[in-house]
Amino acid sequence: MLVDAGLKGSEGYIPRSVEGRFGAGARPEAIVLTHGHFDHVGAARDLAEGWDVPIFAHPLEAPYLTGRSNYPPRDPTMGGAIAQMSRLMPDHGYDFGDRVRELPADGGLPGPPGWRWLHTPGHTPGHVSLYREADGVLLAADAFATMNLDSWSAYLTREREFSRPSPPFTSDWGTARESIEKLADLEPAVVAAGHGLAMSGEDVAYRLGEFSAGFTPPLRGRYLASPPVAGEDGVEELPPPAPDPYARGAGVLAGASVAGLMLLALARRRRR
Repeated sequence: MLVDAGLKGSEGYIPRSVEGRFGAGARPEAIVLTHGHFDHVGAARDLAEGWDVPIFAHPLEAPYLTGRSNYPPRDPTMGGAIAQMSRLMPDHGYDFGDRVRELPADGGLPGPPGWRWLHTPGHTPGHVSLYREADGVLLAADAFATMNLDSWSAYLTREREFSRPSPPFTSDWGTARESIEKLADLEPAVVAAGHGLAMSGEDVAYRLGEFSAGFTPPLRGRYLASPPVAGEDGVEELPPPAPDPYARGAGVLAGASVAGLMLLALARRRRR
């Protein structure tokens, strides 16, 4: 199975990687989306049509993948690196039509055996993480990060540390905490998240437990006290916008920062 589908533009890179790993003509049985944010579904439509495979997601995520609802507006008002950059990032939903299927109710997954999905909402209503109990591998997606997304320097150093999920795109902080606690209780041996480098070693479970016990949401933000109300058809009610103390000049800063990070990523890719 393919877990998530990257940014728009990945539709060429991902098939080449699949064939490089599994042989010419190889394709997954299905695409499993942990959630529907732009950096996880960019190539989903092209890949699903090219491979002629279904797209699986949690039923509470389906409204944002079938054109019924947009996500709650991103919230950059808490400040920090990712919050400022998010001003240039999309927060809309997608429509993948009849390609979308509900994840099996028994927790199973298509493709390789031994994996199961866990409902880990908070970042989005239908967010899921994947776990393989046999060797303790956890794919946490955006339930949390393995780098400090609020720190500008972290995008350069890539220092591994457990950190809260992307603040401007997380809409329910109380539920996010509960999901992190659920994942920490697994005591995984290997953890990979949507943002940051993978972590492994004897102390990983302990560090995740410590992070869970001391978890703190941002100090301010639109959704901090009152998360959006969402149901089977998507967003039903939103709290009022919060004051934005960083709005002045933030667009220029965000644009420069994104451009700088893109150049850095390109330089690293060329070196590899």
